[in-house]
Amino acid sequence: MNHRPISRWPIGERPREKLAERGPQALSDAELLAIILRSGPRGGTALALARELLARFSGLRGLFAAPSQSLFETSGVGPGKYAQMQASLELARRCLAEPLRRGAVLDGPAAAREMLLARLGDRPYEVFCCIFLDNRHRVIRMEELFRGTIDGASVHPREVVRQALSWNAAAVILAHNHPSGIAEPSQADEFITRRLASALALVDVRVLDHLVVGDGTTVSFAERGLLAG
Repeated sequence: MNHRPISRWPIGERPREKLAERGPQALSDAELLAIILRSGPRGGTALALARELLARFSGLRGLFAAPSQSLFETSGVGPGKYAQMQASLELARRCLAEPLRRGAVLDGPAAAREMLLARLGDRPYEVFCCIFLDNRHRVIRMEELFRGTIDGASVHPREVVRQALSWNAAAVILAHNHPSGIAEPSQADEFITRRLASALALVDVRVLDHLVVGDGTTVSFAERGLLAG
């Protein structure tokens, strides 16, 4: 392993210079991460630190999902570097979710899948979202309303109804993730979907779908026929 400071490496091997010359797609995961980290611990390089982190947390997904205290156990990682990594991750999420901008038309489960996978697929905790739509199924707003275990006690129909009315929504798509990676709906998922659909129907807001997001996949309640009745 090269322990010399990166400034003394051949220009073609330095991550930032390599990116400028050949584009980000030419860099390894460790090289891209080194650019975010910017520096390593005393006597080490950012690239060596990046490789250590990727090995310790079994890749990028494990690293970015790791709690801060686990990262701080690695020499050279403190609150500043943790903030840099989390900010980079959140920017990527927001970039990938931009198709859910105001005015985008969602006319079926496929239209929302990719954006929800990008937004929720790697969260280490459950997040419950609502995509509020107008009467032409155009996006008004996407809101992350609840965090934690998604069940009848943690998802409050009154708050979902309040948000729907505040955005003057005619319809809503519900979505939440399963940190286990398994997108199969649970009985609790079906129960809260029925509760929300009943509450929203009282104010003439339709539930078009409930998407459960797992590891690279989603399950649609509408496609499963779980919204009927």
